[in-house]
Amino acid sequence: MSKRIAVFCVGNKLMLDDGLGPAVYEALTDGYVIPDNVDVFDLGCLSMDLLDAVRDYDTIITVDAVDGTDAEPGTVFRFAPDAMARHSGATASLHDLKLVDLFDAAMLLGYEANGLCLGMQVENPSPSELAIGLTPMVEKCLPLLVETLAGELERLGSPLTPKTAA
Repeated sequence: MSKRIAVFCVGNKLMLDDGLGPAVYEALTDGYVIPDNVDVFDLGCLSMDLLDAVRDYDTIITVDAVDGTDAEPGTVFRFAPDAMARHSGATASLHDLKLVDLFDAAMLLGYEANGLCLGMQVENPSPSELAIGLTPMVEKCLPLLVETLAGELERLGSPLTPKTAA
């Protein structure tokens, strides 16, 4: 039986680069056939409402914008959930609830899943006005993040199939 995998694409598409997760979601759903054992979600942010997901899935991958790494905008990162935990700065998610917090709460209920975080250093995570779209460097590097996610899914035994143009 195939392992159940959830991909949580986190972010707010009205806040420039914070919309990275939704942009990855759109690239995946528009460009690939997703295996039956993989569910992809476009989430504004992680919340404790997702506790059941930790019970229902074997692996949860989050895709989120990160800031404070001192890397160039568009740099892709792969890290364990606790690498983003309980601190700000390098590899800090832009959102208050982090995957490790969700896992910690789920563990108290006896739920357990494997976790993986994919992120990209952003250029402008919090514009002064609402703005849809990614900054040019982050937009240019978006395919690299999508390919990295596709590689992780393949490594987990659930490769994506590119959709063919009709």
